[in-house]
Amino acid sequence: MGNGYVVPAIVAVTLVTVGIGFYGLRLARTTSDFLVASRTVSPTWNAAAIGGEYLSAASFLGIAGLILKYGVDVLWYPVGFAAGYLALLLFVAAPLRRSGAFTLPDFCELRLGSRRLRTLATVFVIFIGWLYLVPQLQGAGLTLATVAGSPYPVGALLVAVVVTTNVAFGGMRAITFVQAFQYWLKLTALAVPAIFLALQWQADARPAVTPPDGPAFRTATTVVVEHRAALTFPDGTIREVRPGDELSFAAGDPVPEVSGAATGAADWLLPSAAGDDDRGLFATYSLILATFLGTMGLPHVLVRFYTNPDGASARRTTLVVLAMVGVFYLLPTLYGVLGRIYTPQLLVSGQTDAVVVLLPEAALGSGVTGRLLAALVAAGAFAAFLSTSSGLLTSVAGVISTDVLGRGSVRGFRLATVIAGGVPAVLALNVSGLDVSQVVGLAFAVAASSFCPLLVLGIWWRGLTDLGAAAGVLVGGGAAIGAVLVTVLGPPLTGWPATLTTQPAAWTVPLAFTVMIAVSMATRRRTPVDVGATMLRLHTPESLRS
Repeated sequence: MGNGYVVPAIVAVTLVTVGIGFYGLRLARTTSDFLVASRTVSPTWNAAAIGGEYLSAASFLGIAGLILKYGVDVLWYPVGFAAGYLALLLFVAAPLRRSGAFTLPDFCELRLGSRRLRTLATVFVIFIGWLYLVPQLQGAGLTLATVAGSPYPVGALLVAVVVTTNVAFGGMRAITFVQAFQYWLKLTALAVPAIFLALQWQADARPAVTPPDGPAFRTATTVVVEHRAALTFPDGTIREVRPGDELSFAAGDPVPEVSGAATGAADWLLPSAAGDDDRGLFATYSLILATFLGTMGLPHVLVRFYTNPDGASARRTTLVVLAMVGVFYLLPTLYGVLGRIYTPQLLVSGQTDAVVVLLPEAALGSGVTGRLLAALVAAGAFAAFLSTSSGLLTSVAGVISTDVLGRGSVRGFRLATVIAGGVPAVLALNVSGLDVSQVVGLAFAVAASSFCPLLVLGIWWRGLTDLGAAAGVLVGGGAAIGAVLVTVLGPPLTGWPATLTTQPAAWTVPLAFTVMIAVSMATRRRTPVDVGATMLRLHTPESLRS
């Protein structure tokens, strides 16, 4: 792209992140500081920090790319990502904080008194954390390669090293400050260019997003294909393209139909009718379930509620987060819509995840304004990778430190951080072609099928037993993990098998709840003898205990 402002902007964000992290290091001394910031984070600070870590590469890049590619079908992603905090507010936030646990495995042992269940929960925390971390590092590599022309591994390794260093030396105390700053940076990085983009669209006489004849190239464009696809041209010619193929289009040429993308106006504007057997409807409900229920099962989100002083603060935090993420998700949607007008070549190249970082220069030109705004967006994207990766790494490192290494010490936490950051970094270097939002959506499906039932039933049903919880997590979560592995590593599928594996939550979540309840009822003699005292602790406000 030749934008000389991008690298300085990314360097500035990285240096500020490291600087804030070292400031937090001065305040981090005890193991409690590293794991839960000594439970002293106020609702406002915590809400900003949660917003910073939750709004990941999937939110900053992926949602806009999905809307550009698939249209209104994927609006459930931002809706579900935001609405998930409503379920968290209603069912989990305050009781989870009152439990006094440091990690999800801690909660499992405290509620059900089982070391084996704690071990199982540890395995799932690590799997979900790493599954979520890989697309963050992948997004960093993609962004730096797109805006600065650097090799893909540079961005991935840069984020991995910076985040691992920050977390290892400052823990939860340090990254709370980092993530709070990065939420506001990400919001600014999308909001300011969005104003200029809307004004430019107005100045261009408000071109239609879905013209009757389909999208067209506004200027002469050369496209280098990044992903294999079948293109259907207006004369009916079908051409198979592979990575590295180069195509040239004149100004005004219609964008060819791309296999797997909603190129036509009707396909983009109307909900999917995939097949004649309700597969599209099933996939939509599955996506809603995964995003709405998956939030309450994400370890890096839940661990932040342990940092609040009490249950009431946890509820206030959740309410503020709901407003913050709701405002943020309006912006990627706008980028995806305007991308149909100004960056249609991304449909052909397959790089739809890059629409956010390429749109400012495409719409405003390569003058100073366009370049500065592109640099601001790139800085915001890098902040997304850094903040989310920090939260994920902290949650995984905390579990590895306490449950795998068996060291409840600062030194053990630092060693666990290096391990927790090294594995996904290696995976990200070897897997560069995954759909960022799809992988994150699958992580939500695993969380919704494992920890969501465990938390809801563990908090609200006295009859849950350790065997019931373990069986539900193994069956529901295991089925979701199987779907993830088939989707990511298996051969391409079609029809119902493809729908059931790419969007598994609609069958794995009910399966997990059913198995958990059925096995608990069959093993009711294993109900903990202190369940009454535990439930009283979870549901009694702190003001009534003192």
